[in-house]
Amino acid sequence: MEKKKIQIIFPGVGYHCDKPLLYYGRDIAFEAGYEKYINVSYSCPVDRIRGDEAKMKIAFEAMYAQAEEQLKDISWKEYTDILFVSKSIGTVIAAAYDKKHFGGKVKHLFYTPLEHTFKALEGEKGIDAMAFIGSEDPWSDVPTVVDLANKRNIPIHLYEGLNHSLESDDTESNIKILADVMAKSKKFLS
Repeated sequence: MEKKKIQIIFPGVGYHCDKPLLYYGRDIAFEAGYEKYINVSYSCPVDRIRGDEAKMKIAFEAMYAQAEEQLKDISWKEYTDILFVSKSIGTVIAAAYDKKHFGGKVKHLFYTPLEHTFKALEGEKGIDAMAFIGSEDPWSDVPTVVDLANKRNIPIHLYEGLNHSLESDDTESNIKILADVMAKSKKFLS
């Protein structure tokens, strides 16, 4: 039987599918045989959600519902290999979708995951994932995120001095870091 692979891209708020991590993450996955892909798109019904649990919950629920709607007609049984590539709140949506529909059996690339990402996978064992985060990510309690990833045996790569986009003020350095992230992503998928 031919292996059929699909990748689903879950963006963040303001970090759409054509920004560097998701654009190149999708390309790396394409090179690894995930030739079919779907970019999920959603709109966030609230603004200024960072640090506000009530607004975060509203945003998650609305965006999750939009993802459910966009993915409802996929014939998942056609695919032998499913990959979710996600960023920020998209990592929470991807994790929750995986738990609900696949019982934690989807492969994940988590770019700048949030604490809620790992909470969404609570109770699931053997998650096949790799995560990346910057030490200066203002959206996360970075030590907690690293700890939660480690507790679930999910390799997480911590980049010193980088923000929520895995960037600093040095463009040349950002390009080198992006190359490193993609090299690690490619190795994970091979």
